[in-house]
Amino acid sequence: MTGASAPGPLAGIRVVDFTHVLAGPATGYMLGLLGAEVVKVESPRGDAMRWRGGTDGAAAAEGRSTAWATQAAGKASVVLDLSTRDDRQAMDGLLGAADVLVENHLPRTLGTLGLADLGSRFPRLIHCAMTGYGRGAMGDAPAYDVNIQAASGLMTLTGTTETGPLRTGAPIMDYGTALAAGFAICAALVERDRTGAGAFVDVSMFDTAMTLMASTITDMTATGTEPKPRGNAANSRSPTAGTFRCRTGLIALGVNEERHFAGLARGVGRSDWLDDPRFARPGARAANAPALADALTAALAADDAPAWEVRLRAEGVAVSVVRTLPEALAMPQVAGRGVLHPLPGGGRAPGLPFRIGGHAHRPAGPPRALGADDAAVLGRPSRGSDG
Repeated sequence: MTGASAPGPLAGIRVVDFTHVLAGPATGYMLGLLGAEVVKVESPRGDAMRWRGGTDGAAAAEGRSTAWATQAAGKASVVLDLSTRDDRQAMDGLLGAADVLVENHLPRTLGTLGLADLGSRFPRLIHCAMTGYGRGAMGDAPAYDVNIQAASGLMTLTGTTETGPLRTGAPIMDYGTALAAGFAICAALVERDRTGAGAFVDVSMFDTAMTLMASTITDMTATGTEPKPRGNAANSRSPTAGTFRCRTGLIALGVNEERHFAGLARGVGRSDWLDDPRFARPGARAANAPALADALTAALAADDAPAWEVRLRAEGVAVSVVRTLPEALAMPQVAGRGVLHPLPGGGRAPGLPFRIGGHAHRPAGPPRALGADDAAVLGRPSRGSDG
């Protein structure tokens, strides 16, 4: 079966992936990369992301959009209509043999599908519920990535005072929540090894946003200072940390410590800054930040961003060219680390952002057509389709 376990730390763990859109499917995908056997359960119409998401309209029309394919590899696909008694029984059979259920449906939806109070029926099951706001007063409030970025205050930290709040360019709340859910599931599995009991894992996208803004929240609650959008300036508030224009291109500098500033001064040929009373000490640099920024911009205008990246990195400075996504994917780092794996029909998708024992984990198989594994998993002919 395509969803069979691949070698990895979660080999032997069976996951029922009853999710849709991005955050939930990404969690199942990541667990599969670590060796879990993942069975994706979809309704007869399939995960809506099969038909939307991405810029490849032809693929989306066939039920294999790039947004769906990104986290579909390595999973078996079965079709169940949970409005019917027979398929509810089939779902119970899957859950009875599973270690983990991942779902991202509203609590009220679970009730209508007969999936409430699973802990009493499946005491060893790790039930990971992913919602916008977690269980509580807002438990049934629907939410997507953009809603959480707005509700959490994250958007007001992005952009500038001129642009107003901006959404981040990538769905960071979806994938941040997926990573949080995977972490929580692995912790619950460790606890089950000790106690023998399953657990209900309540993962909130809103709570995940709070975690991603942890240092900002601590500073505001400790000082009462409300954070303002800083554009491309770094949160450290160092006048030499942020994005600066070169002769061509931009570089991002993370010059926060004295040794970094010394390396920057040497690297741009301005060692005199180390003796200049305006710039020699951190307090003086902060007091004279506009003058230092002007002097740094003038120095960087002498060469192109890639040349400065090489020169300053050799001086121990944290520096990077501001790259486009195509430029970033062309970096030797991407191929050297094995960050991407190919998908059938074209395209590449990222794997996990870590290695275990030096191993870059890969999916157990390609994305599957809707219901392709009904026979292998459920023992009956497929009712799915490709679109």
